[in-house]
Amino acid sequence: DHGTRVLASAALRPGAWLRLEDLRTEFDVSWSPLRESLSALVAEGLVVSDGSRGYHVAPISRHELSDVLDMRLLLEPKALRRAIELGDDVWERELVATHHQLRKLESQRWLPDQLGDWEHWHRQFHTALIQACASPLLMQYCLNLYDISDRYRRLFLSLHPRDRDINGEHQAIVTAALNRNADEASQLMQTHVRRTLETILAAMPA
Repeated sequence: DHGTRVLASAALRPGAWLRLEDLRTEFDVSWSPLRESLSALVAEGLVVSDGSRGYHVAPISRHELSDVLDMRLLLEPKALRRAIELGDDVWERELVATHHQLRKLESQRWLPDQLGDWEHWHRQFHTALIQACASPLLMQYCLNLYDISDRYRRLFLSLHPRDRDINGEHQAIVTAALNRNADEASQLMQTHVRRTLETILAAMPA
């Protein structure tokens, strides 16, 4: 939802207090859906409830990111394998179309205001890869973990330039998936996720 995207975007810094009146005005909602959304964000690990003091953006930590890395390496390849096994022509077309949109952005020199577009299509791409896994619960876990790690990645990119051929990594995963090579696609996915999160971990204070 929009609240998750705002928090994952790193627009709100870790530890920042959330002013409920400001949020209610910004999202144009009443108190009840706002509190429901905050409860959901607490469950996703993006917001912390501090009792009567209110809510603040969750802090970041090496321990959390290490846990997210371990779980993504376990769950995303599993979901991708299922999608490759069960995916039909609709899944293939959606994957190709989503990757095409992402590749167009990756093949050009970005302007600062284009990063949000890339972030949108990057999430759509990772979603499309595993969309056909036929397990709503597995999808939910994978996307929740993606959103947590995406927050770390955006914070990292706000201070560091990109120094990898991300386009090439994405293309290799798509090619293997469309060729129905589950072993290769899963290995490429693990390498892709590991490179990203281990790079961030290396840049974080001990």
